[in-house]
Amino acid sequence: MSTCDPLLPDRQDPPVGNRTSPASRRQTHEANGMLNSEVREILLQIFSYLDPPSLTTLQLTSRRFLNLVRDDNLWRFRCLEESSFLATLDRRRRILRDGPPRPTERERVRIMANWDPSFPGEHVSWYEEYVQRHGPVAVNWFQLPYPYHDDGGGDGMNQRKTPDAVPTEARGFALYYPDGELAESVLAVAPLSDGGVCLWDVAGTRGRKGAIIARSRPGLFVDSQLHRAYFAVQRFLVEVDLLRLAVVGDASFPTSITALSPASPSVPLTVGERYGIHLYDYRSNAPPRDDTREVVQSYDSTRTKDFVKHRLHQDLLDMKVGKLKQCARLSGDSPLSIVHLQQPGREADLSDDIYVAGRFSNILHYDRRKFPAPRGSIHSGARLCAMTSLPYPFSVVNSELRRRAELSLEEVEKSKLSGGRTLIACGEYNTKGSLELYGLAKESDSDASGTPGGLQNSTLKNRQTCSPSKVLSVACHGTRIALSDGSGYIRWFEREGFTEVRRCHIGSSERCHASQGENGEEEGTSVFASAPGSSDELARKLLPTRPAVAAAAAGGDRHGGRHRVNNNDLVFWTGEKLGLVTFSARPGFWSEDFEDEQEDEHMRAEERERREYSDMMRRALERQADEVRFMGSLGLDI
Repeated sequence: MSTCDPLLPDRQDPPVGNRTSPASRRQTHEANGMLNSEVREILLQIFSYLDPPSLTTLQLTSRRFLNLVRDDNLWRFRCLEESSFLATLDRRRRILRDGPPRPTERERVRIMANWDPSFPGEHVSWYEEYVQRHGPVAVNWFQLPYPYHDDGGGDGMNQRKTPDAVPTEARGFALYYPDGELAESVLAVAPLSDGGVCLWDVAGTRGRKGAIIARSRPGLFVDSQLHRAYFAVQRFLVEVDLLRLAVVGDASFPTSITALSPASPSVPLTVGERYGIHLYDYRSNAPPRDDTREVVQSYDSTRTKDFVKHRLHQDLLDMKVGKLKQCARLSGDSPLSIVHLQQPGREADLSDDIYVAGRFSNILHYDRRKFPAPRGSIHSGARLCAMTSLPYPFSVVNSELRRRAELSLEEVEKSKLSGGRTLIACGEYNTKGSLELYGLAKESDSDASGTPGGLQNSTLKNRQTCSPSKVLSVACHGTRIALSDGSGYIRWFEREGFTEVRRCHIGSSERCHASQGENGEEEGTSVFASAPGSSDELARKLLPTRPAVAAAAAGGDRHGGRHRVNNNDLVFWTGEKLGLVTFSARPGFWSEDFEDEQEDEHMRAEERERREYSDMMRRALERQADEVRFMGSLGLDI
């Protein structure tokens, strides 16, 4: 009896002689690949006529359309089409009457190459770039740490805010990647004004996004591989184990510490104090102390003062000074920023170059191998307060020609492959903001030419269109340069340092409560609610949540579906509290939300205790009534 469907033909195996050979199967696979490639090109051509909202909706239809819609070439063209680059170029050509009225396909490719801010070998998700360049921006505020009084639980996480409590100030911050820089977990670490250490969840992988997940007893830069944080407390450098929130190392310096370099397990820490620059190799420290007195979760001001007075002044002064014997003396002006430059073209590998800037007119250059002898200096003339770097070359001439779209495809490729690095600095010049870019040669070219500091005569000092007030911080954010100024704005510039991409006003950390209008929309309680005022916050430090190493690794994974898009936000510090700039339609959290949750949780706990007490009393009364009835019935029997 046949088990086949009578309406369908019987399946028969082909004769052995007619089976396809490996060569024919390979030809069929190649033909299918060519067909799929042609279908992909046709679909991308159709998608190019859709607007961005339609494209984002199209991603929800299928996995295939999701991968197609996030094509890099599609969104790179969108970024160029909606940038000010094309508008400026068209306006210049209309004035000069230069160029054809309708550019050819090769001319469009050449214009795209002149505008493209990325470099060969750099992984860029242009879908993310479009969202961060043209999408909505929202400002979020982290949970505020308050002084707590113990409710009797004994641990610091089970404590309640007092009614008259004032938030504890954060004295700086750094980002910590507990699972490695390639993982999604991101924590913000900050020393508090009461001497403690606080950790916030930035990515929302260990709790609610923006919430406090751990806090030490009251007492920067973080080494995510060694799980260490380094805090400067006046003239003392304290090393904290982030896994136990315990003090495991310390060192003392001649005067108050004013600058620290980012921590990396491959190079020593560079410490700047008022009169010199020191190399502190924390990797040669003694094994960490196992002192349970340092692992306390509650606030104790008396013990904090004892720790500062006794532990630092006794233990630190008795340590060996061999690690601090190398010191580069300064003339008396304090350094404010120290940066370790990367290897050319490699974000993860650090070179031996150290650059120092501060309240002096020059940027000092040191070679770690020849420290403390200075290698050279770069004249700035401004009062610089922050620096960062790019492992890619910079040329003022080529940037100006590319801004005018005058370079050919070959010239653009040659300029990007020339090698070198870019030093980015910011500060104040004549009460105005200053954004400065310095093109540095490769180490071999610098040694051959004999130019100290490796400067290639490629210097851009944007002191006109950068900011009307002092620039406080600068960071590399995707293919853009992000900076914060004294006007309360965060501004994004192209890598050539001249063209502004967009800006965002931080505003006040207090939520503006709105009322319902006649048309159903929210109306502010005051006409001045959204206007800049004296209550606006200033971002004194910026850090992107996704490091350059993770961004480079994600470039190869995003088509495989293992990379979460739009997760490169900006964490900022106002001098007292932390905030997060996200690229979304509305803020995801405010500091008041966590306070309401804490109050609700406390009310729920009290209600739960009352309910448990009522149940206990009810059971006790029921047992007592049963005993009375039993004794009564027992007496009647007698």
